[in-house]
Amino acid sequence: MGTPDFAKESLKAIYEAKYNIVGVVTNIDKPRGRGMKLQPSEVKQYALEKGLEVYQPQKIKGNQELIEEIKKLKPDVICVVAYGKLLPKEILEIPPYGCINVHASLLPKYRGAAPIQWAILNGDKTTGVSTMYMDVGMDTGDIILKEEVQIEDDETTGELWDKLAKIGGELLVKTLEQLEKGMAPRKKQGEDFTVAPMLTKEMAKIDWEQKDALEIKNLVRGLSPFMGAYTYLNGKKIKFWKVAVATADEIMANGMEIFKNGTVIVSDPKDGIFIKTKNGILKVLEIQGENARRMPIQDFLRGNRIDEFEVFGS
Repeated sequence: MGTPDFAKESLKAIYEAKYNIVGVVTNIDKPRGRGMKLQPSEVKQYALEKGLEVYQPQKIKGNQELIEEIKKLKPDVICVVAYGKLLPKEILEIPPYGCINVHASLLPKYRGAAPIQWAILNGDKTTGVSTMYMDVGMDTGDIILKEEVQIEDDETTGELWDKLAKIGGELLVKTLEQLEKGMAPRKKQGEDFTVAPMLTKEMAKIDWEQKDALEIKNLVRGLSPFMGAYTYLNGKKIKFWKVAVATADEIMANGMEIFKNGTVIVSDPKDGIFIKTKNGILKVLEIQGENARRMPIQDFLRGNRIDEFEVFGS
């Protein structure tokens, strides 16, 4: 049971490990792209390529027809990866080995819908993947296996997403192997957890007054490539896709305290733009103007003017 490309990697892993996949449950086709045509999920696409039986229920809670269909399939275990819906108790109790979830964090840290994004937004140095026995709560089940990974300083959500997706597939296969042998561990999570809720559009707006250079960098990394962090300049919406915290040898920051946060203190076609923040100077590397494509800052400045002492956020 799963929906996005992250879940597809787990489906691929257990398929290639020669497990007998008796059915695949995924979300309904949704409109995407310029023409807003109905598109199948990545999990559905892969399942159809491999000739697997696909189920796409509109809802799962109280869906007796789906529950009976799953019972007929007689699964030994149900693997759930980024499916997008909480499973009711009636489904959790069907397979004798239980329902196993692959979750992109080192539980109990970051329970919820957006663990990868929040790890980067918060500037964490490590994260990982956990497998667990599912219960009726949100990511509250007993942990089976974990694998920790380093988060690189400039790594984006998209890059970490792809890395953890592959690790998740490998960890799921290891988990199933241990389940078969009756050797799968079972560890209670405890209550020292962090919630990782869905991201909102409001979060993507850069707060020049409250955020320092590193926090803004983490916001840009955390929202790339799915949303993008944005600000305004002269009433026009500008998105930042890649930024860095300027080093002391790149720019002299002395005397910058007289300027308002968000002020452009250097604008140069070769060196790019540098912006004062609450603490530190932000160097913009990749930018997107209103109704334009994203591009390196040097390319942007060849066709667009940003003057020194202009203020972002206005």
